[in-house]
Amino acid sequence: MPGEAIPPAWCRMDFSLISRVFPFFVEAAFVTVQLSVLSLLLGLVVAALVAAARMSRLLPLRVAGTAYVSVFRGTPCLIQLFILYFGGPQVGINLDPFAAGVIGLGMNIGAYMAEGIRGAILGVDRGQSEASRTLGFSRFQTLMRVTLPQAARLMIRPLGVNTVALVKGTSLVATISVVELTYTAQRFIGSTYKPFEIFGIAALLYMIMIYGVSLMVDWLDRRYAID
Repeated sequence: MPGEAIPPAWCRMDFSLISRVFPFFVEAAFVTVQLSVLSLLLGLVVAALVAAARMSRLLPLRVAGTAYVSVFRGTPCLIQLFILYFGGPQVGINLDPFAAGVIGLGMNIGAYMAEGIRGAILGVDRGQSEASRTLGFSRFQTLMRVTLPQAARLMIRPLGVNTVALVKGTSLVATISVVELTYTAQRFIGSTYKPFEIFGIAALLYMIMIYGVSLMVDWLDRRYAID
């Protein structure tokens, strides 16, 4: 009716919806955690291999490592997922959505982590490596006993930043139908028409996960800080 007061926006929100759908979001968050952990493990393996290739004395390996980093850092992760999942069957690679998500995210984040690892290794004082070689250490012994233990401390912060980016990047796999947080939010919005409440729940759970990662990185950084 004319002149009737319109209730404020917060009064039009359905807070009871949160309690009804929250269990489904917790289940989806567990899938997001699984996706993040598996992608991180794959990414670390890829990063170590690519970093080793980029620092190799062999030119073909250096070229291959540089090309990998250029391709995966120079193209959107979403396009990479589409090529892997939708384009894979065209060349005989058939993956379920979850596996495609893990592989796609792992290969992408591996390119970024490779640069962090390489930078940390190059950040170690070369004089220590030269001194160890003078003492009779082989190149491999120098790497394992002198360079990597110090480089590992320098890697903590860059790898932590990449891990945070990975957790947020898991939202991209909703586009290939992985039932994680973002996909679950989109599904409930289609049936409830309450985007503010639904995306608010998803955002809160993402923040909790990322805050946990940040706390772990800060603890490791303080624990193994180099004076």
